[in-house]
Amino acid sequence: MTTPRVIMHIDMDAFYASVELRRRPELVGTPMFVGGADRGVVLSANYEARAFGIAGGMPSARARRLCPHAVAVPADFDTYGEVSAGIVAVFESVTSHVESASIDEAYLDVTGSLRSYGTARELGEYLRAVVADEQGITCSVGIGPTKFVAKIASGQAKPDGLVEVLPGDVTSFLHPLPVEAIWGVGEATAGKLHRLGISSVAELAHTPAGTLQRAFGPHQGALLSELAWGRDARRVVARPGERGVGCQETFSRDTDDPALVRAELLRVAGTVASRMRQSGVLGRVVTLTLRFADFRTVSKSLTLASPTDGTDELHAQAMRLYARFGLERPRIRRVGIRVEGLVDADQAYCQPTLDAPDRGWREAELAVDAVRRKFGPHCLERAVLTRHGYAPRRP
Repeated sequence: MTTPRVIMHIDMDAFYASVELRRRPELVGTPMFVGGADRGVVLSANYEARAFGIAGGMPSARARRLCPHAVAVPADFDTYGEVSAGIVAVFESVTSHVESASIDEAYLDVTGSLRSYGTARELGEYLRAVVADEQGITCSVGIGPTKFVAKIASGQAKPDGLVEVLPGDVTSFLHPLPVEAIWGVGEATAGKLHRLGISSVAELAHTPAGTLQRAFGPHQGALLSELAWGRDARRVVARPGERGVGCQETFSRDTDDPALVRAELLRVAGTVASRMRQSGVLGRVVTLTLRFADFRTVSKSLTLASPTDGTDELHAQAMRLYARFGLERPRIRRVGIRVEGLVDADQAYCQPTLDAPDRGWREAELAVDAVRRKFGPHCLERAVLTRHGYAPRRP
């Protein structure tokens, strides 16, 4: 019997507006939108502005008429991209199966992550808490056995909530909804369905597929019929150019202790390396990201001569990058490592050093991976990570 997949759809709440409110706290509670003050279009509006009918894609002039006292804030796409990348890094810290659907939403397949993080709901709440802590914005999480159900669930969770739909509850969740909730049903398709006497998803589900195919064509008609029952075979896959494995960890309190930073980088490197081995990939481009106590974020990258998935190699390169910053005991809030330039492990060659034994750390790490899969992620740790002050954190 096939185990149902556990898919999350995570959507930032009023993303552009939320990012702007993070650095303009004086506007919290005030109707505001991101876009031109008098010309152009609204890119995003906070929920106070939405109460006046202001919505994304609306001309700014109309938004002004709906709410003359709304504050318009110009867009800063560089900042939005940086925040989005940080959010994706949070997602990649719990699963290597992350598909960015847009700058402010992503699908996660967490089927294989629940052994380490508990229930799907617990993992979803953990991710919401980390995003809020790291980025200062809220998100809504939908959980279901398919991408389609998870997407609908996240919409039901808005704003700042979580909705989980278990496999046995899919039809009872979907069928009371209007047909407009179905993915791909816009104004024209909805109007056509209404003319056929179909207003709810339940009515759509119980309409013969042949009837729908005659009205909408073979492909769209069949798709509407499948989606009405929550059936969606699409997998969570990374888009071209997004393939990478990463992890970041936030210290329980800001630190300027080099030994603590070194140990935390070892922990993060171990997590990244383990995920790479689990995914069957090696990587050549290593990026180290540091976030300071004042929330300033910096990063540096380097390219290896030979791809790797080894903890020690990643840790050594992260420390090399750390040294390049030339820091004088700054207070650090978060560290992160990301590996890109990935290749399939069975198609790559790792160049060993001349003094490397025939069997060494990689074999040991593969053995540790097997033990952790069976007994949990914290059953084995390197000695330095079990000393006082370096105890592993759990979500």
